[in-house]
Amino acid sequence: MTSLATFSSVIEVLGIIAFAMSGVFAALEKKLDVFGVLVIAFVTSVGGGTLRDVLIGATPVGWLKDTHTLQIILATTVVTLLLRKRIGNVETTLMVFDALGLGLFTVIGIQKGIAVGLSPGVCVALGTITGCFGGVVRDMMLNHIPRLFHVKELYATTCIVGGTVYFLLSGVLGVEAAQVVAILVISSFRIVSYLRKWHLPGL
Repeated sequence: MTSLATFSSVIEVLGIIAFAMSGVFAALEKKLDVFGVLVIAFVTSVGGGTLRDVLIGATPVGWLKDTHTLQIILATTVVTLLLRKRIGNVETTLMVFDALGLGLFTVIGIQKGIAVGLSPGVCVALGTITGCFGGVVRDMMLNHIPRLFHVKELYATTCIVGGTVYFLLSGVLGVEAAQVVAILVISSFRIVSYLRKWHLPGL
């Protein structure tokens, strides 16, 4: 396995953990039982990647071929439930882990697009789908308007900005460094925009 492949694998595992944790906290807000929490953690973690793989024809989709994904989600869910009483503000914690997952999975989606020879613009769109769709499914299952569609929040926009930064920097800094910068841009932009209530104009 090459260094880049190993680095991408680490990013994907971290993304699964971050989104699984955000799913757990979202489910806890709705006071679901243990099975419900596990289901929400699962769909949050694999929803975006599943749609991405279907779109690029990478079937069976990743989590069907790699049982480690399910094991990571299960372990993350159990650990998060055990530590949940030590968490203060559940809403803020959910937002932070959601932002981390958004950055990590957007970069993974971009890399998947590059691997099958897609153009930079399509790769950014694929990264945005990978980062956002799991959260869309999670929010719909919990009877929320998905954050992606909130006028009062920047969500997909952060993925587009970070993806653009990746392509601007990858030829200068190298792929791995550009990935790290893109993740930081997406996650920090999401967190700052949430805290400062930045948003796109409504209709």
